[in-house]
Amino acid sequence: MLQVLNIVLKRGENHVFDDASMTVHAGHSVGVVGRNGAGKTTLFDLILRRLTPEEGDITYPRSWRVATLDQQIAPSSRSAMDFVIDGDRALRRVEARIERAEHERDHEALANLHASFEDLGGYEAPSRAGAILHGLGFRGDDVHKTHREFSGGWRIRLNLARTLMAPSDLLLLDEPTNHLDLDASLWLETWLGRYPGTSLTISHDRDFLDAICDEIVHVADGQTMLYSGNYSTYERRRAEDLTRQAALYERQQREISRIHQFANRFRAKATKARQVQSRLKALDRMALVAPVLAESPYRFDFANPDKVPNPIISVDDASIGYDDAPILEDMTLRVYSRDRIGILGVNGAGKTTLLKVLAGQMGLLDGELERAGSVGYFAQHQMETLDARKSALANLLDSPGGAVSEQAARDYLGGWGFSGDMATRAAATLSGGERARLVLALIARSRPSLLLLDEPTNHLDLDMREALAVALQEYDGALLLVSHDRHLLRECVDDLWLVGNGTVTRFEDDIDAYAEMRKRPEIKRQQGQRRVLRRKRAERRDALRPLRERRAALERDMERCGEELDELTTVLGNGATYELATPERINEMLARRGRLRKELAKAETAWLDVQERIEEAETE
Repeated sequence: MLQVLNIVLKRGENHVFDDASMTVHAGHSVGVVGRNGAGKTTLFDLILRRLTPEEGDITYPRSWRVATLDQQIAPSSRSAMDFVIDGDRALRRVEARIERAEHERDHEALANLHASFEDLGGYEAPSRAGAILHGLGFRGDDVHKTHREFSGGWRIRLNLARTLMAPSDLLLLDEPTNHLDLDASLWLETWLGRYPGTSLTISHDRDFLDAICDEIVHVADGQTMLYSGNYSTYERRRAEDLTRQAALYERQQREISRIHQFANRFRAKATKARQVQSRLKALDRMALVAPVLAESPYRFDFANPDKVPNPIISVDDASIGYDDAPILEDMTLRVYSRDRIGILGVNGAGKTTLLKVLAGQMGLLDGELERAGSVGYFAQHQMETLDARKSALANLLDSPGGAVSEQAARDYLGGWGFSGDMATRAAATLSGGERARLVLALIARSRPSLLLLDEPTNHLDLDMREALAVALQEYDGALLLVSHDRHLLRECVDDLWLVGNGTVTRFEDDIDAYAEMRKRPEIKRQQGQRRVLRRKRAERRDALRPLRERRAALERDMERCGEELDELTTVLGNGATYELATPERINEMLARRGRLRKELAKAETAWLDVQERIEEAETE
């Protein structure tokens, strides 16, 4: 088991951990949650011995192999495939020893090393690495590209693939779904569901945590509190705990009332569509856990537009793509006021390209597009539009949206988590999550008729994601949302579009049905792959059995000849033998020694031939 025992860790005068303790039993899957800056990543650094606590200790079995997701790895000239296989260090060590033994022509060592190579799954390593890369969204020739050729987000995917390739007993994953799309997140969810070791995962994706975890660790105020069950169970229990705190009662009641009012208003006009019913269930869940939401430091909304044209977007017979190569064709789409649309599709299908076109950042290859009203567009590259030299306050004061006093600007930013000195820090010093919040704050203030949000939750903690969901629910404009966060989709959208097969169609079921649909073929593919591997191993064993039996017989012959030669050499090397034995007996022993030497040389030659044939068959 993993034990955290009375850990104390300070940064300056502040306690990051103050007498924190927890126990994680072997084989358990634990989600690690808490606000940004609470100490989640620091906890991982302590477990990995990268930090030493001032007091206390962290223990786990010495035999445990530990694998962790490193967010930053220097660009490498290794191909994607080799980079991922490098994660299996034991296998790479055996490969290096095989190379040395071949150079030294140490056949005995080679025999043992090839057995070790097979035991470590060396012959299946490329197919295992390929399956991981495919699951994480890499396609075709991507596996031959070098690590340094990929962008930052794709390098993180490669880092994750390398971590999953490493055999481990303890797996530490820090925000593994950042930079993944929904399909890759679903694949990772399936992979972790089969992982036999002990895992700790930092994540702000509640559906992901619900699927993979049987325990949750909440990191807050220098403590680690362990809850049994998945994230939804933790959330309900924490809500019950907070309800007992009288000081929060009034704030909780206001939040409960706010959510109930919205849920009732929405329910009154809701249809029977499955996605709408999913959203109603999500709203009921929010009312149930309102005490947790009331504890959030975030209080903001998206300013509603003065008027919303109808339709906002009209697309007719359109094709979009790059360099005259269409990605999506024959599109006829309409976006009306108050539409709430989630956009689904595999990586590379064209979701981001579609949003870029609708936002006016790309043109059509063919067809017509009419846009009415203003658009608020969020994508990861939008964070680069911030003036890095200016503070959050200065960026806001300089943004469109009407004049505002400095105090009003400070009050507004406070609701987005930029209070006190944080509002005056240069944007360049902000974390990825803080910059994302600032861009969203600027968009929210611009009163857009249509919000286009492309993966807005990357780097956002759970509190911020919940606050964003509430704000989007109350927003009166239209919304198009691309996200790998199923919880956000479930809470905020009423309709789903599916981008795939070169066009855009309406998805008639809900987000959970889509997730199940995407996971089913992957599970079948993996099961089929395992059956193929088992069959290939069995075929290889059957094909090699006669050769291995012949090799074993030759080894027995060599051992017998060697032992008898040693005995004869000892006897013939003793001077007393020539005094006591007859000349005939001595000649007989000399002749026998000569025959044994020839027999041994013949067996050794045959063994080398058989061994070479075995190695060739194993390589194939």
